[in-house]
Amino acid sequence: MEALVRPLSRLHAWLLPWRCLLCGDAGGDGLDLCHACAAELPRNTSCCACCALPLPSAVAMCGACQRKPPPWDAAWAPFRYGWPLDRLEARYKFGRDLAAGRTLARLWQCAVPPVARPALILPVPLHRARLRQRGYNQALELARPLGRALDIPVRHDGLLRSRATVAQTELDAAARRRNVYGAFALRDGAPLPPHVVLLDDVMTTGATLAECARVLKRAGVARVDVWALARAPSSRQR
Repeated sequence: MEALVRPLSRLHAWLLPWRCLLCGDAGGDGLDLCHACAAELPRNTSCCACCALPLPSAVAMCGACQRKPPPWDAAWAPFRYGWPLDRLEARYKFGRDLAAGRTLARLWQCAVPPVARPALILPVPLHRARLRQRGYNQALELARPLGRALDIPVRHDGLLRSRATVAQTELDAAARRRNVYGAFALRDGAPLPPHVVLLDDVMTTGATLAECARVLKRAGVARVDVWALARAPSSRQR
């Protein structure tokens, strides 16, 4: 297989050379990002192990998690939500830029995953009305290549968004919690393993992931982790 992949990669680079989505320069390392822009991506190397909140140094639990532990068990977010990753994310999520989505997916695949491996990945679902409007679920499209890279199955229909909610973007933490309360449910008869990951593109306050985690815990899932491509560097949580 490798003997076939290398010539195909060279052919792709010749016919459709990688081009940086941020500055327009030549891309590198099989990405539509140049080396300079890729070097600016904000890595989330120092963070809370419980909620992935960016911190000056890595800790087991930040102050917010110590005061009120989240309903999940551990979090992984390899990037901080900041320049220039936030620009790629906005183009992917709201601008239907699938090239940006492929680049974000590839960046996530290149990150070092947690040691504890789940048996299943569940992307945070969109309501059917939002799915019709956007045309795709950005969390699912990131989960599929990551699941293949890690050899972890991905289920797109394990969780349902049972009612439509307004966009979380302009809401504060308390309003976000109210907005998603009771908005998710398990599909009837969906068997779940004891260790499940909830996956989303960006984690801000964690309200959406927390509501999904509660649904899984009530269904008897022993361990629920949350994975997001990027974590917003905000201390206003839960």
